[in-house]
Amino acid sequence: MDLLRLTMPFASLRRLRSTRSAFAYISRLTATATFAYLVALVIPAGTNRPVLAPLTALLVLQASLFQTVRSAIRKVLSVTVGVLVAVAVAEFIGFSWWQLGLVIAGALIIGLVLRLGDDLLEVPISAMLIFSSAGTHAAASGRIIDTLIGAAAGLLGGLLLAGRPRVQPASSAVGRLAGQVSGLMDQMAHDLTHEPSADDTRDAGLSGAARQWLGQARALRNEIDRVDDTLREAADSARLNPHRLVAPADAAQATETTVALRSALEALEHSALTLRGLTRSVLDSTGIASEASPIKDACTRKRLASVLGKLGAAIRTYGRLVQAMPRGDESLESELTAEFDEAHQLQDELADLLKPRVGDGGEPSEWPLRGEILTHVDRLRTGLSVEAVDALARVQHSAKRKPRRARPHRPGTGSRSSRRASTRPRTGSRV
Repeated sequence: MDLLRLTMPFASLRRLRSTRSAFAYISRLTATATFAYLVALVIPAGTNRPVLAPLTALLVLQASLFQTVRSAIRKVLSVTVGVLVAVAVAEFIGFSWWQLGLVIAGALIIGLVLRLGDDLLEVPISAMLIFSSAGTHAAASGRIIDTLIGAAAGLLGGLLLAGRPRVQPASSAVGRLAGQVSGLMDQMAHDLTHEPSADDTRDAGLSGAARQWLGQARALRNEIDRVDDTLREAADSARLNPHRLVAPADAAQATETTVALRSALEALEHSALTLRGLTRSVLDSTGIASEASPIKDACTRKRLASVLGKLGAAIRTYGRLVQAMPRGDESLESELTAEFDEAHQLQDELADLLKPRVGDGGEPSEWPLRGEILTHVDRLRTGLSVEAVDALARVQHSAKRKPRRARPHRPGTGSRSSRRASTRPRTGSRV
């Protein structure tokens, strides 16, 4: 009950933020559409009830100015092409069902050639509406003018009501993904060291746990796709953002941050794929009845659990470091370096335990699985590549280089280049 009371204020705060966001979204669309209708009313060449203008404004206005500009260009192009097709056809033929079908087919073909994407259907829609009016020039010009007014209103609304680059949601999404990856590694470490109960066996329990790991590793694919969509929205929000005119340094920093977040996502995706391979190798090892199985040895299981636990802590620290951008956190950088060094030492000890054993016939026994497990562990350690860590360091260095946030030099601290080099995981491995 006490925990529920503690979480209630946070749930109320999330609902309040969601309500404010929905209210701002509705207000933005309503104001832009109404403005487009009022402007279209005073244009003599428009229609009597120019509802197409606010309709176009609603369709054009997107979350970012870049998306709004792209949507406006496609919308105007699709309507204009549809109107021109209808006017050209109406000059030579009349209106009937088969002629209407020809107009629709021709409009769709032209739209596909122009690669209008989601606005493809606007071409035959505009062609049908104008063609049903016998291709009158008044209806054609009125529809084009209303579309232009709506597109202009949408662009103006996107320019005046544009928000700042959506970097923080993307950073939080990458941080959550890092938490999920590290959580799976912590679960694997716990299950590897878990002692079976009296009515259970080590092999059966570990085999079932490995199947669960494999399912969780596969489920990470969906989360990676969601984070990828969030990063794409963040990148679009930083392009053509009007805040560049007010604070160009902050806008450039937002672009650098989105690039670094993309590198972080690729590193975490690499870790998720490697985890999937590791769980498969462990699951295969549990199916081997002989004592040569890498998972049969209790010391090997405990050492593997130690490496996974330390690597999980490193990925969790990496996620916190990602969320600390653009300013960064030197204590987190030092912690990440120490965790990588300790993981490397534990990996070397694991390599001694996973050396191929010689069977009764003198041949190496179960050496492929031993090599697979050690290779996956090494890839997990080096998965947070030098490029990904350097991408974070470049953003932090760019942020700390700004004059308004200049920091005094502290004696005894290394240079930025040396500190950045210290965050790089060592690539050497004993496989």
